[in-house]
This record gives sequence, structure tokens and C-alpha cells, in this order.
Amino acid sequence: MSALIPGFDWQGHMISPWTDAFPITIWIVLMGFLATAACGLVGNYLLLRRMALVGDAISHSILPGLILAFLIFKTANTWAAFAGALTAGLVTVVLIEFIHKQSRVKPDAAICIAFTTLFAIGVALMSGLESHGSIHIDAECVLYGEIAFVALEPPVTWFGIELGPPSVLRMAVVLVLVVGGIALFYKELLVTSFDAGLAKSLGMRTAIWHYGLMGVLALVIVSAFEAVGAILAVAMLIVPPMFAAQLSNKLPRRLVLTVVHAALSAVLGMHMSVWLSCSAAGAMVTCGAFLFVLAWVGTILHAKLLRGTDTLPTDEATPRSP
Repeated sequence: MSALIPGFDWQGHMISPWTDAFPITIWIVLMGFLATAACGLVGNYLLLRRMALVGDAISHSILPGLILAFLIFKTANTWAAFAGALTAGLVTVVLIEFIHKQSRVKPDAAICIAFTTLFAIGVALMSGLESHGSIHIDAECVLYGEIAFVALEPPVTWFGIELGPPSVLRMAVVLVLVVGGIALFYKELLVTSFDAGLAKSLGMRTAIWHYGLMGVLALVIVSAFEAVGAILAVAMLIVPPMFAAQLSNKLPRRLVLTVVHAALSAVLGMHMSVWLSCSAAGAMVTCGAFLFVLAWVGTILHAKLLRGTDTLPTDEATPRSP
């Protein structure tokens, strides 16, 4: 057990990452925060629409898009991979809607059919090309990502000023777009997510808002994919909004709590990864899940306390002895 959980050193595990290894720590934590915040903000609307599994479908369908982009562009650079993955994500959304609307298949079954089929195609392409020596893709990187490599990327320079790793900057731009989109179209997203029937009666084109949200979802997952992988991206979509849902019923507060959860998960996860020498992205999701459990248990205890207070007799209701 001691080999699995090493001893905790406050100086080495809490202070040193921010002093001795600050240039590496800050980019890892910032990338974790940006990815979790962007995924979580979009995830709030997925939960309202009961479409949490769509994020899982898109994250798994990215693989064939990556491989086809390599075959088409004959290069493995970031922008080619990004274009292929984003296209695959959008195709997944359209395929899910097509299967659901053109058959008697329920939405959850349509999601399962789409993402398992596309992921299987990606695995077949990857194994076939690897056997011929044409391409090599690290399967563990696809599934789990490697956020620690973000700090090792050559920084982007602008007029001689180093701005930071390209993946962090790209994720920052995506987060700004998500926040800006929510601010500009808050009412439309709110109405179409809570009650599609009401939205249609108000003259809103629900299909446009649906596909627009799915497009943003694909963009967010693809942007976070390189750092956190397919599996952890799904957790970042669902865990932060579920944490927020335990603490508030109002959407604006949920969005703020989602960002707070992202910051806490990134910082705590970084320290946990240093302590246990494990994946930083995995540690961030683990810490995020732990925060959700705390909020969940706290909500249950608070509800029981309120029920107990309501049943206590008041002085007027307490019978007096003669």
C-alpha cells in the first residue's frame, strides 16, 4: 500500500511545483482549467437537453478523422489533425440525428450505434496503417491524452513576445468563444434547452440552435482532445455541471460554479499528480469527481437537516403540563 500511495511532503508536493518548476506547472494547470471550463460550460446545456452521451460519441469518433486527415494532407501537423477531428465530430452529430429521425431507433441507441461504429472504423484504419508502417498513433495518448507535454511545446511568438504553447492559446480562444456565445445567445440557448416546444411556439428555429450547440461541442472536444484524450474529455463535460447542479437550480449560478470547479480541479489535480506521480489530466478529473461527491453529500445532509428542523415542535405546539 505504501508503494501505491507514497508519503506526503508539503514542501515537495505543494510548494516546489510553484517555485522550482513554475514554468511547467503554470501551463499544465492553465491548460487543465481552460479545457475543463470550456467543456463544463457546454456540458451544462447538454445536461439540460439530456444529451450527455453525445460528448462521448464525438470524443470517440475523432480517431477516424485524425487518420483520414493524415491520409489526405500527407502530414501530421496540428492544423490538419484539428480539421480532420472537427469534421469527424460534426459528421457524428449529423449521423446520430439521421439514425434517430429516419428510423425507430431511440436517441441513446442512435448515439451508441454512431460512436461505436466510427470508433471501430478508426481502430481498423489505425491498426491497418500501422501494420504497413504508414502511420503510428499512440493508443494511450488517444484515450487519455498527455497534458504534461503542453509545457514542452515550442511557444508561439508575436512581435518577439512569447505568448505560450499553441495548444493552450487555442484552448483559450475556444473558451473565449464559448463564453462569448453564451453571453450573446443566453436567452435562445436557455429556452431551446429547457423547452423545445416553447421555443418553436416563439418562432425559434430549434434545429439551428441544436446543430450550432453540437458544432461548438465538437470544437471544444477536439481542442481538449490532445491534452486530455477521449475518455477524460467526456468527464470534463459532465462532472463540472453535475457539481454545479448539486449547489444551485439557477443556470447563471451553475455556469459560475462550473468555472470555479474547473479552477479547483486543475490546481488540486496538479498537486495530486505530483504527489502520486500519475497522469495530471487523470488526477484533475479525479479531484473534480471528489468535489462532486462532496457537493452531493453536502446537499443530502443539508436537506436532512432542513427536514429535521421543520419537524421540530415549536413552543406553541409543545404540550404543557397541567
